[in-house]
Amino acid sequence: MTKKEFHNHPGWRWCTPQGARDQVLLLGLQTTFREKLEWLEEAETLALRFRRNREAANKRSASGK
Repeated sequence: MTKKEFHNHPGWRWCTPQGARDQVLLLGLQTTFREKLEWLEEAETLALRFRRNREAANKRSASGK
């Protein structure tokens, strides 16, 4: 890889705020509706698991006092 190729690599651009936004938009354009829906379902499952674990930790700490 030449020095010019190294500096023009998209990874450098994506590390800037505007480049990161552009990358997210590009990913959104390349992703199907089904893939987006599956991602949202997985994110919901993760959020519910976090909530359940947080509530369990709160109960443990309250009963330990």
